[in-house]
Amino acid sequence: MSHTRVEFQDVVWYTQRMIVIPREMCCDPNQALAREWIVTNGLGGFASSTITGANTRRYHGLLVAALKPPLARTVMLSKLDEEVEVDGSTYRLATNEYESGTIHPDGYLYLERVELDGMIPSFIYRAATFSLTKTVWMEHEQNTTYIRYALASDSQPIQLTLLPLSTYRDAHTEVRGSIDWHFEIEAKDGGVAITAFPGAVPFRLLSVPASEYVPLDLWYWRFKHRVEQERGLDYVEDLYLPGLLRRRLMPGEALTVIATTEPPDKIDRDSAAALQRAQARQAALAIGACGEFEKQLMIAADQFIVRRQVEGHSLHTIIAGYPWFGDWGRDTMIALEGLTLATRRYEHARNILLTFAKYVSQGMLPNRFPDISADATTVSVEYNTVDATLWYFHAIDRYLNATGDAVLLEELFPVLVSIVEWHVKGTRYNIHVDPSDGLLGAGEPGVQLTWMDAKVGDWVVTPRIGKPVEINALWYRALRLMEQWAPRVGARPSRYRDLAARVHASFYRYWFDAGGYLYDVIDGPEGNDPSLRPNQLFALSLADDLVPREQARSILQIVERELLTPYGLRTLSPRDANYRAIYRSNQQERDAAYHQGIVWPWLIGAYVDACLMVEGDSRVAQQALAGFEKQLSHAGLGTLGEIHEAQPPFRPVGCFAQAWSVAEVLRTRIGNGLLSRSG
Repeated sequence: MSHTRVEFQDVVWYTQRMIVIPREMCCDPNQALAREWIVTNGLGGFASSTITGANTRRYHGLLVAALKPPLARTVMLSKLDEEVEVDGSTYRLATNEYESGTIHPDGYLYLERVELDGMIPSFIYRAATFSLTKTVWMEHEQNTTYIRYALASDSQPIQLTLLPLSTYRDAHTEVRGSIDWHFEIEAKDGGVAITAFPGAVPFRLLSVPASEYVPLDLWYWRFKHRVEQERGLDYVEDLYLPGLLRRRLMPGEALTVIATTEPPDKIDRDSAAALQRAQARQAALAIGACGEFEKQLMIAADQFIVRRQVEGHSLHTIIAGYPWFGDWGRDTMIALEGLTLATRRYEHARNILLTFAKYVSQGMLPNRFPDISADATTVSVEYNTVDATLWYFHAIDRYLNATGDAVLLEELFPVLVSIVEWHVKGTRYNIHVDPSDGLLGAGEPGVQLTWMDAKVGDWVVTPRIGKPVEINALWYRALRLMEQWAPRVGARPSRYRDLAARVHASFYRYWFDAGGYLYDVIDGPEGNDPSLRPNQLFALSLADDLVPREQARSILQIVERELLTPYGLRTLSPRDANYRAIYRSNQQERDAAYHQGIVWPWLIGAYVDACLMVEGDSRVAQQALAGFEKQLSHAGLGTLGEIHEAQPPFRPVGCFAQAWSVAEVLRTRIGNGLLSRSG
């Protein structure tokens, strides 16, 4: 098949949604171990590793099952190590790194290339007499992973031996083995069922066609997770080998291993059909996209939309990021437009809005649903956020503009009325309207309420107590939307008009004349905070009348000069004494930098919107988004990550797949017509 291709320095992008990592990168351990792939199942579960197959995170595994969707993620099958015997020679295709730093075996040297079709990775191993392609994908809405090995038709016959290295642990932890710990192995349903200990959820390994199974009962010791070591966390684990799978493959034949927690009657053993189903689903997700970059982002957007059980009903929510985040209210409402409306998944958007409405309490949306273990029976809800609730109004507005769904507005309007009234009279964490100026204040010692929410122990890195600038831009927008919506449901708009007018009249207080930009927070414990941060952009992007035009231009010039990077915006000016450019070491060091300079891709949306609102120049969007195309071949392949260090080369760090990063780049890349931020 012929392909048209465009070079992006160290990666080749083929048309038909194909990202290719070439041999010279695959055979360089430092480059290869820094590139990760992920496939997800729509339940919060996933399979993920580096392109070498060596796990560098505790979160990596071929079956990370969401046992209480979308949470209770449990690593079961860590990896499959492969050995090929041909013509009397043995080729070990696996790669592992051990605590000592030793990398063995060195199977990455046989890795000819990695191809990413949408989000489905294939790994092509080549030696003198054979070529073997491994492809990994998950069944949608099942904790089921397929690993398919296809021998090229021009190869010699081979004997393929697979080592299913297993564990059973919460994805956030490391587990050490013991010679006294023996998993229970049972031949069942044409495969083996593996139970780590009494009460553990078993998973099954199925081989299609059937393979020889050789029981072993061995522990492999002291695998190293280098990313966890860099993060200052426990980084060593042991893995259990229940036995070997072995089969002779003839040229043109394939062997598929299925790892699953699902009952036998739900498993499709026709791997070719299962792969075609996964590929067809991806193709359907990208319908309507213009260009390969947009197609890839539309497919990547799907990984974050998952199911959650709410009062016995199966509704939808958004995972904030992989591999460790669950569903967060703030991230969900910010990402909803890009993930669901830009991709025309309107029913999913509706379900998400309804899901969160069911959890509104004292006028507040949940901040997050904490992760739970597989054996937990309940999950608590945390409400420590001032902005998630306000972003809810914006998300509803974007949905209504895209769909005209008057029925949903009528259903949610009483909830929205209650939210406004709770904010006016005061709710948790000192969130209240100041009667002296109509602005929304929030915060108390020891609590982090805005999106800049890093906290270590009792230390809140960026407390932002007082009246944060983006919070009042969001509050103003919510009130203006309520003013618009009230007549549509037979309510009076005057209450919201009057509240909004007070915010508008007081917003001049944010202008920091000496700096030529907006204060980040006013009326804080130490007065007004002149820290130069990107939060002020929301005063431009969410409304066109809060900041005079000349002031807005001054803000944009300063933000572009001091905060803009190829991969998003810095969270603090490099001239600030508190600026941190590097994100590494232990949690305290990392969280100290998290919002003190580190670059966040999702902020590019507010910057582009502000530029379009103030200057009306669409070329700005193209220039600001250009760097993200290259980023699809770094860190998380085919997707966009959470954060970058704040100085060149802007190393990607944090989560390698982040919902609002994908959402905001996709939204701004597709365009600013129906789905623009202005109402």
